[in-house]
Amino acid sequence: MLTKLSKTIEDKKKNYAKSTASALLKNGTLIEMLYQPDNHKTMYCVARDGKWHYADFYKSDTLNIAPYKPENNLIQNKIVLLPSDVEEYSSEAELIADIQSYIHKYMDIPELFEKVSSYYILLSWVYDRFSELPYLRVQGDYGTGKTRFLLTIGSLCYKPIFANGASTISPLFRLLNDFRGTLIIDESDFRFSDEKTEFVKILNNGNARGFPVLRSETNYTREFNPRAFVVFVPKLVATRGPFQDPALEKAVF
Repeated sequence: MLTKLSKTIEDKKKNYAKSTASALLKNGTLIEMLYQPDNHKTMYCVARDGKWHYADFYKSDTLNIAPYKPENNLIQNKIVLLPSDVEEYSSEAELIADIQSYIHKYMDIPELFEKVSSYYILLSWVYDRFSELPYLRVQGDYGTGKTRFLLTIGSLCYKPIFANGASTISPLFRLLNDFRGTLIIDESDFRFSDEKTEFVKILNNGNARGFPVLRSETNYTREFNPRAFVVFVPKLVATRGPFQDPALEKAVF
């Protein structure tokens, strides 16, 4: 009886699919989650060697994953934006021109900063190929268009995660670790923004690969089991004033 029960549990574990937004396999297979709001459906785009196809899930001998459900609160409330389809582009120059045209449609910024923003968008889609990252920050008083900038530029970045200064730290850790997208944070002026503040630690640690943030957690058996959260992702930040920590100011373009 116990043997049969153990086999049933093991079979369930094998068939259990972990919710994952993206994955890069050792054989070069790239898996990216898509969300089609018109069809109210999530799926994967699985790409390898220049070819790609859609899949409702991905399963192999070592991996069993499924996209987040379309009813997920993060997707429904547009906290995390996901691409809806796959499309070829003719050249990098034409792609940059299209990005700049989109930016210019919704706001008017200096030509140099428009160009920098366009390249930062492209950087966000391939940031995992780098060991260090700059942050893109806008600074100004209320009514100067900071939020419009974040929405316009952020919507084109890789898996943008929208948050604001009122967000608590715990969900941000999990969002960055699980989705590995671009953090878009508005109103990032904190009462304390020196090097001791937890959110500032995310920004200070998150511009270089290999420095996850450790958090104390316990598992279901109440065993102490610290967890490392990856915070190495691109970030767009809007503030009214400078950060108190001078090291953080150097990490922001």
